[in-house]
Amino acid sequence: MPKRVLEGVVVSDKNDKTIVVKVERRLTHPVLKKTVRLSKNYHAHDENNTAKVGDVVWIEETRPISKQKRWLLLEKVGGAKG
Repeated sequence: MPKRVLEGVVVSDKNDKTIVVKVERRLTHPVLKKTVRLSKNYHAHDENNTAKVGDVVWIEETRPISKQKRWLLLEKVGGAKG
Protein backbone atom coordinates (compact mmCIF):
# COMPACT_ATOMS: atom_id res chain seq x y z
CA MET A 1 0.00 0.00 0.00
CA PRO A 2 1.47 3.41 -0.94
CA LYS A 3 2.23 5.95 1.74
CA ARG A 4 0.04 9.04 1.86
CA VAL A 5 1.67 12.36 1.02
CA LEU A 6 0.03 15.63 2.12
CA GLU A 7 0.82 19.28 1.47
CA GLY A 8 0.41 21.86 4.21
CA VAL A 9 1.73 24.95 5.97
CA VAL A 10 3.99 24.85 9.05
CA VAL A 11 2.20 26.51 11.97
CA SER A 12 4.72 25.66 14.72
CA ASP A 13 8.40 24.71 14.93
CA LYS A 14 8.99 25.26 18.64
CA ASN A 15 9.69 21.61 19.49
CA ASP A 16 13.06 20.04 18.70
CA LYS A 17 12.94 17.94 15.49
CA THR A 18 9.15 18.36 15.30
CA ILE A 19 6.91 20.60 13.22
CA VAL A 20 3.15 21.04 13.29
CA VAL A 21 1.65 21.17 9.80
CA LYS A 22 -1.86 22.45 9.01
CA VAL A 23 -3.37 20.55 6.08
CA GLU A 24 -6.46 22.10 4.52
CA ARG A 25 -8.93 20.28 2.32
CA ARG A 26 -12.00 21.50 0.46
CA LEU A 27 -15.22 19.60 -0.05
CA THR A 28 -18.78 20.29 -1.09
CA HIS A 29 -21.35 20.21 1.70
CA PRO A 30 -23.83 17.39 0.96
CA VAL A 31 -26.96 19.42 1.77
CA LEU A 32 -25.99 23.06 1.24
CA LYS A 33 -23.89 22.39 -1.90
CA LYS A 34 -21.43 24.98 -0.65
CA THR A 35 -17.64 24.60 -0.64
CA VAL A 36 -16.39 24.02 2.91
CA ARG A 37 -12.77 24.23 4.09
CA LEU A 38 -11.69 21.69 6.68
CA SER A 39 -8.26 21.74 8.29
CA LYS A 40 -6.32 19.36 10.52
CA ASN A 41 -2.95 19.62 12.26
CA TYR A 42 -0.34 16.88 11.94
CA HIS A 43 2.89 16.48 13.92
CA ALA A 44 5.79 15.63 11.61
CA HIS A 45 9.41 14.65 12.21
CA ASP A 46 11.97 17.22 10.98
CA GLU A 47 15.40 15.71 11.63
CA ASN A 48 17.49 18.80 10.80
CA ASN A 49 15.06 21.50 12.00
CA THR A 50 14.94 22.98 8.47
CA ALA A 51 11.28 24.01 8.24
CA LYS A 52 10.16 27.32 9.72
CA VAL A 53 6.71 28.77 10.45
CA GLY A 54 4.93 29.70 7.22
CA ASP A 55 6.80 27.25 4.97
CA VAL A 56 4.77 25.10 2.58
CA VAL A 57 5.91 21.49 3.00
CA TRP A 58 5.14 17.93 1.91
CA ILE A 59 4.79 15.31 4.65
CA GLU A 60 4.69 11.52 4.27
CA GLU A 61 2.99 8.91 6.40
CA THR A 62 5.46 6.70 8.31
CA ARG A 63 5.76 4.39 11.28
CA PRO A 64 4.99 5.86 14.73
CA ILE A 65 7.98 7.93 15.88
CA SER A 66 6.47 9.13 19.15
CA LYS A 67 3.07 9.42 20.82
CA GLN A 68 1.81 12.00 18.30
CA LYS A 69 4.28 11.84 15.39
CA ARG A 70 3.29 9.56 12.52
CA TRP A 71 4.48 11.80 9.66
CA LEU A 72 7.88 12.63 8.18
CA LEU A 73 8.96 15.84 6.46
CA LEU A 74 9.65 15.05 2.80
CA GLU A 75 10.63 18.46 1.43
CA LYS A 76 9.99 22.18 1.56
CA VAL A 77 7.90 23.33 -1.41
CA GLY A 78 7.88 27.06 -0.70
CA GLY A 79 9.38 29.47 1.78
CA ALA A 80 7.70 31.62 4.39
CA LYS A 81 5.94 34.73 3.18
CA GLY A 82 7.61 38.02 4.05
